[in-house]
Amino acid sequence: MIEIDREELAQQFASDNNAGICPEAWRAMEEANRGHAASYGDDPWTQRAADAFRNLFETGCEVYFVFNGTAANSLALASLCQSYHGVICCDQAHVETDECGAPEFFSNGSKLLVAPGAEGKLTPQSIHELATKRQDIHYPKPRAVTVTQATETGRVYSLEELHDLSAMCKRHGLLLHMDGARFANAAASLDCSPAALTWKSGVDVLCFGGTKNGMAVGEAVLFFDRKLAVDFDYRCKQAGQLSSKMRFLSAPWVGMLESGAWLRNARHANACAQRFGAQIAAIPGIRLAQPVEANAVFISAPEPVLERVRSRGWRFYTFIGGAARFMFSWDTDTERMDAFCRDLKECAAGAQ
Repeated sequence: MIEIDREELAQQFASDNNAGICPEAWRAMEEANRGHAASYGDDPWTQRAADAFRNLFETGCEVYFVFNGTAANSLALASLCQSYHGVICCDQAHVETDECGAPEFFSNGSKLLVAPGAEGKLTPQSIHELATKRQDIHYPKPRAVTVTQATETGRVYSLEELHDLSAMCKRHGLLLHMDGARFANAAASLDCSPAALTWKSGVDVLCFGGTKNGMAVGEAVLFFDRKLAVDFDYRCKQAGQLSSKMRFLSAPWVGMLESGAWLRNARHANACAQRFGAQIAAIPGIRLAQPVEANAVFISAPEPVLERVRSRGWRFYTFIGGAARFMFSWDTDTERMDAFCRDLKECAAGAQ
């Protein structure tokens, strides 16, 4: 029997990827495991999950299931572009900073056209500038725009912002892709319907994240313009994203969507972030680096203070301007969170 140090399993706030599987997703996987089912997506679980997405988004979108966000974003963008095209994104977009060149690789060379953006957001003006920067044959032809919702800095695009971005995309004949690794958190933050946050706001393709929302693995790619999904199943197969036992990718979505867990999980994570942010803001010498809008909290603190906190066993990342990032998930324990805040307060007081 493998012995695991229980201290190693103590809840941390470095990433919402650290969390386990939520009960609703786990039960659905257990149900899917009772007996045999057809392979490669020809099973009732995959059909049921796809229909659940169509019901949630109030439209007959095309739905595909892949293992992770890198595949979802990269294959979705590849389906929108030829190799000579360009994809406009923010300089802090996940596709730019954390996909190891996968969008360019799977599109056979489409170039990311990067715009500086405050707080991880694109603006209509930055889209316009890149779309019109050069129009000669020696430069990649802009074809698509991708936005991260919620952003890498924990900010959320409002409905008004999305409408403005979409209007600029239409002005320049560009398609709009949404990287929704934390889409559920954005929907919970804005308290609006998934439909309003996507196709009703002009989004053509959404990558809906399940992993950070309480699943073990799995993202869903939704094409609201079904014509853009032509041959996407072949892209998935070629990229190693066609699961032979597809029901174990799709069944958790049934549990998440039909029970409403996807939204409950996000609301809990967001509420924990708000509670954490309020406590942090009251500690002398510590400040919030970004407004808290979803399930991320970024704090600015002297490095000696952060080192003292780490020495007490806490784990977190420092990046994006040197701020320390704390992520909250479906299973965040508020007592554990409060314990961290007490330790941080003690460490900050000791440094003064």
